[in-house]
Amino acid sequence: MSVATDTSVKARVHPSPNHGERADGARIDTVVLHYTGMQTAEAALQRLCDPRAEVSAHYLVYEEGTILQCVPEARRAWHAGRSSWKGETDINSRSIGVEIVNPGHEFGYRPFPEDQIEAVIALVSDICRRHGIAAWRVLGHSDIAPDRKEDPGELFPWDRLSDAGIGLYVDPFPIGTGLFMQEGDRGQPVEAVQSMLGLYGYEVNISGVFDEGTRNAVTAFQRHFRPEKVDGIVDQSTIETLNALLRKLPSLSE
Repeated sequence: MSVATDTSVKARVHPSPNHGERADGARIDTVVLHYTGMQTAEAALQRLCDPRAEVSAHYLVYEEGTILQCVPEARRAWHAGRSSWKGETDINSRSIGVEIVNPGHEFGYRPFPEDQIEAVIALVSDICRRHGIAAWRVLGHSDIAPDRKEDPGELFPWDRLSDAGIGLYVDPFPIGTGLFMQEGDRGQPVEAVQSMLGLYGYEVNISGVFDEGTRNAVTAFQRHFRPEKVDGIVDQSTIETLNALLRKLPSLSE
């Protein structure tokens, strides 16, 4: 007997026991994209469904485009872990988690196949439409946990998603020469960059001191929005790309 999925996109149900209640009053307003970061898709699926692992996601998207639903959208999947966005820390209660099969940086990170990206676009478009999720709240795991996560990584085609109306994206400002700011620097320019990152949503201490947390947030920003060079150093390209992104926000209160 077939089991209905939440999405109208073609998907199969493969239940995981790893989920719980969403926090009272939490509205689903975010989609978080991950890569599986394991050597095989089978190993990733086994882990997502292993109660001892205590991790899960609502959806798993294979490289050939097959989609599995592992957790009902009404339930709180365990995909985000310790994370933060726009001051919110229980990201699991307000998000849908989508795992995308890719071995990740540890096991031979590689480009995402076309069939897989088309499936991700179709799935996330459907999720955003049904839940009224704003484009800029389609995020990567590295955005919400910049101190410990790299996924879905600099090879993920965020521009393709943006062209389909999913996720906020701007063309990166060209990379030039010269050093702008890096870890250890301090002063008003550092505070300004921290404020800009925080305004978009990144967790960063606005102190005027370019600390490790700031470097992590800059690295995550570059991985998502300026993937040509991911080094945690604030150059003119990083500043201009961040400025353009903030100008594209439909509403700072959305």
